[in-house]
Amino acid sequence: MSVKTTSDTRADEQQSSQSNVFKDYFKINERQTTVVREMRGGLVTFVAMAYILILNPLILSGPDSTGAFLGGGTAGPNIPAIAAGTALVAAVCTILTGVVANFPLAMAAGLGLNTIVGAVIVKMPGMTWADGMGIIVIEGLIILLLVLTGLRTAIFKAVPRFLRTAISVGLGLFITLVGLVNAGVVRPSKGTPLSLGINGSFASWPMMVFLVGLVVTAVCMLRKVPGAILIGIIISTVVAIIVDKVANPGMLDPVKNVSGWKSGGPTIMGSPVQIPEFSTLGVFSITGPIQKLGFLAAIVLAFSVMLADFFDTMGTMVAVGSEGDLLDERGMPYNTGRILTIDSLAATFGGMGGVSSNTSFVESATGVADGARTGLASVTTGVLFLLSIFFAPVVSLVPSEAAAPALVAVGFLMMQQVTEIDWHDLSVGVPAFLTVAFMPFTYSITDGIGIGFIAYAIMWAFAGKARKVHPLMWFTAVVFVVYFYLDPIQKLLLS
Repeated sequence: MSVKTTSDTRADEQQSSQSNVFKDYFKINERQTTVVREMRGGLVTFVAMAYILILNPLILSGPDSTGAFLGGGTAGPNIPAIAAGTALVAAVCTILTGVVANFPLAMAAGLGLNTIVGAVIVKMPGMTWADGMGIIVIEGLIILLLVLTGLRTAIFKAVPRFLRTAISVGLGLFITLVGLVNAGVVRPSKGTPLSLGINGSFASWPMMVFLVGLVVTAVCMLRKVPGAILIGIIISTVVAIIVDKVANPGMLDPVKNVSGWKSGGPTIMGSPVQIPEFSTLGVFSITGPIQKLGFLAAIVLAFSVMLADFFDTMGTMVAVGSEGDLLDERGMPYNTGRILTIDSLAATFGGMGGVSSNTSFVESATGVADGARTGLASVTTGVLFLLSIFFAPVVSLVPSEAAAPALVAVGFLMMQQVTEIDWHDLSVGVPAFLTVAFMPFTYSITDGIGIGFIAYAIMWAFAGKARKVHPLMWFTAVVFVVYFYLDPIQKLLLS
């Protein structure tokens, strides 16, 4: 029988005290969660959004970016560098969110924002990749200024609660559509813009992987199995590996192979460990776009990117907060100001890192749906991003068809809030409906929010409730009208 010495007792007490400080900092007990649940939720979030480590390099890689980063002449060699930079910036921003804001929200390079950079900005006459990243840095600094002056938070508070709920519901449908498209279950058709699978059927092995994952996730949720979403991802990934070895579906090709993997099968190319390369870091120019486009045109470009970044985060915060019951009595996420500050810094860091604007990811709701309630989940996700810098090839082991069921499950959970909207009051129902509808149908969170805000101002004005509309909402509605006409405005300024 062992006897504890005085020193052993003191060591145990010190360890217990440190554990309590750790739990108190993240408010583990207050939010009725556990360290294990937070770490598991962080893992689920990482798996759900790990696709960005593949997609961002593919979207951003191009002849000019290769020349800027590596001095090469082809598009291929810069992809590992962009992947490493993407993971590094995402890790820093996500860990900051967890530690400073104590909110289960992960950040990474924003889809849509990177497309604006890669397909629009850098293709303007005379613009280089560094100039495009300079635009991102400018918009990030503008958003930071709005946060520090309190304007961004004020606009957020001015949004009526029913519109915030509509944003969450719309995001649920948007996430579901993203999952279905990523799995190849919904795809373009000759007769209609979208259709089910291949000629209206699930006639492919990858789609079967999605169905297995969806059924497993739904059954686990029904039976209240802890980690239901993560279990669904793991099982569908195992099925995907077996399917790839036995059936060898190959890569999806709209003409030659319509039944292949959407974004690559579950395979690891070469060694699972690689030495990271960070040649994208510091590749940006703030003065370049101003010198080549003129001050006004450069600001207009930054403004267009800023609007998308500004309101995407607002919708994501509310959606994640609603899913985890992390909203205060006013319907505001906990530590809103801190979250918005870090989000604005994330945009700037993304530009400085040469990997496009970083923003909050709605896939964070997958981890929250799995039980995450504190910033410890974000810290876990951030650490996994750091590790992925060295193990990037392993990320490709989870095909989009295996991750998609998690997005559909989260979409269902967020859709449940639809009952909180008073659909019988048309001044409420019409703006809410348009917000919900335009997000998935335009494939844009910002467009849905913009249409909803404009509809809200119009409907309340004609309902005789114009004075009840916050002045900032009137201002924001006007700004969105300008946003939807930015293309002709830009052409006029650049002509």
